[in-house]
Amino acid sequence: MKATFGAGCFWGVEAAFRRLNGVTSTSVGYMGGHFENPCYLDVLSRITGHAEVTQVEYDASIISYEELLEVFWKIHDPTSLNRQGADRGDQYRSVIFFHTPEQEAIARNSKQQLQDLGKYDKDIVTEIKPAIRYWLASEEHQQYFEKKNQLRLQD
Repeated sequence: MKATFGAGCFWGVEAAFRRLNGVTSTSVGYMGGHFENPCYLDVLSRITGHAEVTQVEYDASIISYEELLEVFWKIHDPTSLNRQGADRGDQYRSVIFFHTPEQEAIARNSKQQLQDLGKYDKDIVTEIKPAIRYWLASEEHQQYFEKKNQLRLQD
């Protein structure tokens, strides 16, 4: 199964999902824009309309889509429009790209339940949209934190 999430800078989002039992692979890239074959600098320039996203492949017999959503909600502020921490711009927006009608229903229900809990002072601004063309980011961005830790260990 496949799930795609945008929750700020994709490096940290990917790292959070890679730790989960049942996640079989992850990659980072871009989705939701109008620009063909964007690179990191294109997206950073805010002209493409893409969000930085993490695409997660998972074994649904081990981890459910609902459990992935629980992690998604915990790793970022879903009430912050086009910003996560110091990162600003629509490429850092909170967004769930669904791949099936079932994922859409589960995501919308999860968002509403979280909003109804009253945990946040503001409304949740997370977009829920159909998955469209996924553009894989360059190799230097894949598993970025793992690579950086390996470099530090060698220094």
